[in-house]
Amino acid sequence: MTYLTFKNGAAAAVLFALLPATPALAELPEPVRAMIDAAIATGDADKVSTVLELAKTTNPDDTAEIDAISAEFDAQQQQLAATEAAAEEEAIRSAGLFDNWSGEGQIGAFRSTGNSSNTGVTAGLELTRTGVDWRHKLTGLADFQRTNGVTTREQFLVSYEPNFQLNDQIYVYGLGQYERDRFQGFSSRILASGGVGYRVIDTDSTQLSVKAGPAYRKTSFIGGGSTSNIAGLAALDFDWQVAERIKLTQDASALIQSGNSTYISTTGLEAGLGGNLSARIAYAVEHDTNPPAGAVKTDTLTRFTLIYGF
Repeated sequence: MTYLTFKNGAAAAVLFALLPATPALAELPEPVRAMIDAAIATGDADKVSTVLELAKTTNPDDTAEIDAISAEFDAQQQQLAATEAAAEEEAIRSAGLFDNWSGEGQIGAFRSTGNSSNTGVTAGLELTRTGVDWRHKLTGLADFQRTNGVTTREQFLVSYEPNFQLNDQIYVYGLGQYERDRFQGFSSRILASGGVGYRVIDTDSTQLSVKAGPAYRKTSFIGGGSTSNIAGLAALDFDWQVAERIKLTQDASALIQSGNSTYISTTGLEAGLGGNLSARIAYAVEHDTNPPAGAVKTDTLTRFTLIYGF
């Protein structure tokens, strides 16, 4: 008799039909065999293990046969898992350009201090496409406010980051980013970077990655003129699922260059509201060591947003 998990109905049925039947030994009592068959039919490995252990306890003379059933079940589980993994990888490799994207959209309010002190609206979108070796990440963020017909805050950021996995922990990255914030004194700030990243921690509840590499930044100022600099970029990305519906995030980056270096830290706390909806409060600090004339060095921004994941 052949034993097989039914975790994936279609795959299990095909595999069941293809595997050769193994003649059962005669010693094991039929009620015990029926109990084992029922456990295997559920596809629950823990349940199968428990039933097999009970069967060996109550039928010590049939331990060899029960161990053979256990070995056959484990082998079929591994074969089924390999079949499913291969099918999943093939589906990812053959996916179209617009397939396999996931992400989140957010909208809410903010409170800022520094070069502007006000309250306004914020909106953002983050899209991620994960393949076998590649990961693509698109980010857009906008903060805007008008008071008595006058714009008092206008900040936009768009970035694109492709990553290529070298192994489970090491990857190489590229980064292109555009910013605009006239209250910080620049009409555009363009950043290009590439380097190496390392996943320090990667578990179901905690992820920590760091990356570093050379960068190039060009800044165009509101009052005219521009600067171009070679720089060094280092960044950290930390996510911790504190509880089932509570998540803590910390992102930090340092762009070090002659003239004006930029340091950014964003701390967030996210609470699940049910389904794909969650709420987030985030506090961001941005410090420029030598900002344009008339701008202060440090800006802070507190965002309160609703997030929908998809």
